[in-house]
Amino acid sequence: MRLRQIEVFHAVYSSGSMTSAAAMLNVSQPSVSKVLAHAEQQLGYLLFERQKGKLVPTPEAHQLFAHVADVYRHVDRLRRVASNLGTAQAGVIRVASTPAFGIDVLPAAVSSFLDEHPETRFEINTLHFEEIVNALLEARVDVGLAFDPIKRPGIDVRRLGTGRFVVLAPPDIDLRGRESLSLEDLADYSFVGLNSQGPLGRMLSTYLATSDVDLDIVAWSETYHIAKALVARGKGITIADEITARSSTGGDVQMLPLHPALEFDIATLHASNTPLSVVSNAFVEHLGQELGRFLA
Repeated sequence: MRLRQIEVFHAVYSSGSMTSAAAMLNVSQPSVSKVLAHAEQQLGYLLFERQKGKLVPTPEAHQLFAHVADVYRHVDRLRRVASNLGTAQAGVIRVASTPAFGIDVLPAAVSSFLDEHPETRFEINTLHFEEIVNALLEARVDVGLAFDPIKRPGIDVRRLGTGRFVVLAPPDIDLRGRESLSLEDLADYSFVGLNSQGPLGRMLSTYLATSDVDLDIVAWSETYHIAKALVARGKGITIADEITARSSTGGDVQMLPLHPALEFDIATLHASNTPLSVVSNAFVEHLGQELGRFLA
């Protein structure tokens, strides 16, 4: 099938009619009918049957669509990449980070980099990990910043440093002078649990699942910042990444190392087939230095 035939078939199958498909493709209905007829002629079988004035996909069409939809997604991504490459500007660094870095680390790095390179311009987004990967593959951003990124085809990873999980406790709880806390120690307190989304969430979930400790979970949260805020209000203890723990939001808490230690990488990501510009490379180096200062 030719690309135009794929587009028409996808539109007709998705919309259920020639008229709607024509509107989607911004062409005339006779043009859609003609392309579809040529596709059926070349394939040697019907893709749609008319039943009571409606177009009904044939069994062959159902099987074909499963493959066509995948091709169409790649073509659609190609269009977005081509468009985004055309709008990219020299001297502009497009950065996406997971939300935890957007509170203190990334703003501090951008601010200090602008002090040294005032001619630079930034476009900043906070996205979840999978969204960052898609944005890089579609050339919507140049640099991604994430926790312990899972390797993805077409994505290069540059490690900036190592972080760790820590225990957060309300400021008025007496921890008896402890220098660290284990899961067994946490069983004595109410606990704010984290849902296992993203690389860090899955890592922490596995860590907790491999222990025999029965935690008294009083609340579940999808974000570490909300968990920290609940801890600051005295509703329990939680385990969080130290970026969130050291951030300026969420209120005052006590922070102690988790024992045994649970560590993770902090890394930048960029598309394998698109080398970083000189200024983007310089910013990545600067970002690593800023991260080191934040964790020191």
